[in-house]
Amino acid sequence: MLSIDPANNSERENYKVLIGSIIPRPIAFVTTISKDGVLNGAPFSYFNIVSSNPPMISLAVQRTEGKQKDTARNIIESKEFVVHIVDEQNVEKVNQTAASLPPDQSEIELAKLTPVESLKISVPGVKEAKIRMECSLEHALELGGLDSTGCDLIIGKVVHYHIDSAIYENGRIDPKGLAAVSRLAGSNYAKIGEIFSIERPK
Repeated sequence: MLSIDPANNSERENYKVLIGSIIPRPIAFVTTISKDGVLNGAPFSYFNIVSSNPPMISLAVQRTEGKQKDTARNIIESKEFVVHIVDEQNVEKVNQTAASLPPDQSEIELAKLTPVESLKISVPGVKEAKIRMECSLEHALELGGLDSTGCDLIIGKVVHYHIDSAIYENGRIDPKGLAAVSRLAGSNYAKIGEIFSIERPK
């Protein structure tokens, strides 16, 4: 068994250990609008549920050389964003949005995704996702010290769900129908594989 002190690792070395160990990771495809009205879209795999009452999700947006990414800046400025679940049908288009574009160019146009209006917020979502969640900003925390690239931890409150009716029945979502994909390390992704059940102890 290896014993590693993360303080002795470079940022890249810690990154590789974390993304190789904490798998599979759900992927959020996030749309935001810049103050100039540009619709931005980007995928993030540092993403999960925070609470169900109220419904809240978390999104960690890593900084590059200490510089805030468009997604984090747009969310903090507008206080709104849309989270989409990445699935087998949309993952290739979503992957195209990970390209580094100037803030005045839309990744949605680049990937030929279809904008669709939201009901409760001003930020559009994209039609290609089977599940999308309109979110308002609950908290934004700047993490990491002065000697670190750091990240912006975004906590969003879900204010509206949009769910494909074909995968929704009696309040439950069919995992096979959703066909969500998850992030592994490097260029690797995973599909939903064999599903098994274990009853929780009473």
